[in-house]
Amino acid sequence: MYAGDNYEQCRATADWLLSKTQVRPTVGIVCGSGLGGLAEMLKDPQDFKYSDIPNFPRSTVHGHAGRLVFGTLKGKPCVCMQGRFHLYEGYPVQKITLPMRVFKLMGVETMILTNAAGGLNQDYKVGDVMVLKDHINMPGFAGVNPLAGPNDDRFGVRFPCMSDAYDRELRRLAFDVASELGYSDFLREGVYCVLGGPSFETIAECNMLHRLGADAVGMSTAHEVIVARHAGMRCFALSLISNQSVMDYDSQKKANHEEVLETGRLRAEQLEKLVSTMVARLEHYSNSH
Repeated sequence: MYAGDNYEQCRATADWLLSKTQVRPTVGIVCGSGLGGLAEMLKDPQDFKYSDIPNFPRSTVHGHAGRLVFGTLKGKPCVCMQGRFHLYEGYPVQKITLPMRVFKLMGVETMILTNAAGGLNQDYKVGDVMVLKDHINMPGFAGVNPLAGPNDDRFGVRFPCMSDAYDRELRRLAFDVASELGYSDFLREGVYCVLGGPSFETIAECNMLHRLGADAVGMSTAHEVIVARHAGMRCFALSLISNQSVMDYDSQKKANHEEVLETGRLRAEQLEKLVSTMVARLEHYSNSH
């Protein structure tokens, strides 16, 4: 078992955080590239640098602040990761997903995850927001799964179901809220494929993934969702389509991280409004469905 991932360490980290803040979060939010502004919306924020939190990995990516922020969003107690961890930073997949287990042990019930992704679906435009209905875990095909190794029954079962990984009610709520806010024209729903990164995909890889049924491709999120679902949390995830993946050999376009961050800036405010309105309705929603 990877040393950073056992129950005692997650428990110690959760207890350390709970001893330092009055907030008892029921909602966890993970902010992807360029989307850290969600954390700025929290009222009475209290933040911790990842480097100060026992057992926590550190975020090394430009555009990821590397802070855990506690506070309330629309009256709901939340914890927000401003920046996440990725396979390409060299961490084992168990370490990347450790925050999900810490959140679970702090009382989080619902996870909302965001990322920036490349669009494979030719109907998608840069700036569209895709609600994840499913994922393809490419590293998982090669045995890179955050649940590999001994199973700890205190978190969840050995063989967790993933056909319901992305909560149907929360997806419906997102579309209801989008239609009220006038965002329906850029909200999509599709399948996210995760790869290891950090190099962007080749043209052949993009064509292959699109044929396999992927609408967008990125380097995060699915691992976190697997661990969150294993621990019984509800999951909802959004991809900001920050670049159109290059699918054609005659194209002069190239994917780049700056484009990803710029798209984030342009769409961020609307995304924040969408997510905060969803959070405001979570309780009402889970009770009425």
